[in-house]
Amino acid sequence: MWMRLRYLIRLKKSLSLKHPQTLNEKILFLSLRSDTSLWTVCADKYAVRDYVRDVGLSNILIPLLGKYDSVDEICLDDLPDEFVIKTNHGCGDVRVIKNERSEKLKQELQVYDRILKEKYGILEGGLHYQRIKPCIIVEKKLENDSDKSSSLIDYKIWCFNGKPEFIFVILNRTKKHMDIMLYDKDWNPHPEYCKFDDHYRQAELIDPPQNLKEMLDYAEILACPFPEVRADFYNIKGKIYFGELTFTSLGGLMTYFSDDFQDLAGSMIKLPVLHTSNTD
Repeated sequence: MWMRLRYLIRLKKSLSLKHPQTLNEKILFLSLRSDTSLWTVCADKYAVRDYVRDVGLSNILIPLLGKYDSVDEICLDDLPDEFVIKTNHGCGDVRVIKNERSEKLKQELQVYDRILKEKYGILEGGLHYQRIKPCIIVEKKLENDSDKSSSLIDYKIWCFNGKPEFIFVILNRTKKHMDIMLYDKDWNPHPEYCKFDDHYRQAELIDPPQNLKEMLDYAEILACPFPEVRADFYNIKGKIYFGELTFTSLGGLMTYFSDDFQDLAGSMIKLPVLHTSNTD
């Protein structure tokens, strides 16, 4: 199976789906052998907005400026000077537009028509991504208010069995690198649970947001139906904004967490009882 080969090459160990133990293994088990129909809705960056509304959290949605099925539908004159554009099904295609209106920009945006045709998630076994109907979305640009990070601080709250347990914080994000740190829900830092390198650099410790408990409460509401999910937020001048829900972080092939954390997080995930094959 190609997934086992990718797992072996990237992580230098064999994948066990018969007796999954680690965070990566349980993510892949759930992705390949459980009902992921609701994952499809929640991993869709457009459709998830309805899910967020349905659980009573419309107040944390980033304002939507437009939804398009092709680049040709976008009228730049109807949009503000600054905005964020991305697809609803991809990864790494977010672009911030700042005070730019030109033929060159229109040409550059044509790349999104190509991205709409891509089937994201095939290599990672992310079948839930393949069921998403691709579109382009434009959202309001959030202003960075932090003096600790050159980019928006990304609070990624890991939830297991519907409960928030850890906050993975990303600062100073660029295409080449990002600064990371893992905190528990009481905001105790755990650098020992991270693997740092030139891409995933060790972040300086920062204070928790004043409304950390509120953000954790929101994560718990969003994560309620799921054995495992990562709920991402931004926190701007005390206002919380929803980012996305991710079920297969880095395709279940994460290398930035230590083996101890992989084992600890995996032990926290209670898998559903499934009628599966006895073969590994």
